[in-house]
Amino acid sequence: MKNQTRRKILLIDDDASLLITLSDFLSFEGYEVTTADCGENGLDVMDSVNPDLIILDMSMPGMGGMGFLREITDAGGKPKYPVLVLTARSNMAEFFADMEVDGFIAKPCDPADLLMEVGRIVFLRSGDEEDEESSHAGGKILIAEDDAGVCEAMANDFADAGYEVRTVHKGPEVLEKAIMEKPDIIVLKLVMSSMNGDAVAGVLKDMPNTRGIPIVLYDDSGAAAAETKYIDGVTGVKKLVRSSDTSEILDAVKSVLS
Repeated sequence: MKNQTRRKILLIDDDASLLITLSDFLSFEGYEVTTADCGENGLDVMDSVNPDLIILDMSMPGMGGMGFLREITDAGGKPKYPVLVLTARSNMAEFFADMEVDGFIAKPCDPADLLMEVGRIVFLRSGDEEDEESSHAGGKILIAEDDAGVCEAMANDFADAGYEVRTVHKGPEVLEKAIMEKPDIIVLKLVMSSMNGDAVAGVLKDMPNTRGIPIVLYDDSGAAAAETKYIDGVTGVKKLVRSSDTSEILDAVKSVLS
């Protein structure tokens, strides 16, 4: 992930090895990460960091995650900063019914799931930024393809057809670009190494700022799954193309946008 402005994360957990692992992972993905090994230390650095997101473990000594959360939550139940709860406990949504936390991740967590949830929260909060007006006749298109060579060739073909093109190579990166760029349509490869296109489409459908963006899904794997598995009204997918041939995908895009 490449951020024009590095988003800041405050990561609070008493597990030293997990702090290092998650901090390194999120830093590699382009975030500026500050760590704290307990709630008290988190409070000490919080305002100086001014985080875009706090990732908070619940089971810690001292004040613990719940004590920290109470300290930063106003009378209306809203935390001062966005909070992603990191916990091994179940039924967290019910447990935090009176507090407006932004999300939950179960421990141990899959890195791709964590990155997806972090992106959803952080960039949803910045989704009201205005884009420049596009002068491209075809409109703005976001392409997600994990093969760099295929992605470049596809981008060139769409640019030649009059589209303003943005590209990403990982499923989780689609969230950032979709919110920041506000494309007219998204083209997603079904099978990608980090996260499959249909899973990404489902998350986009759940996000208020992206649920209205039409999606064309393409699959060159030769799988024989029924088209209705993906075009079901749940994921926002409008067309499924059984090929990575740009001309076929372009026809599908034109059909959706017409």
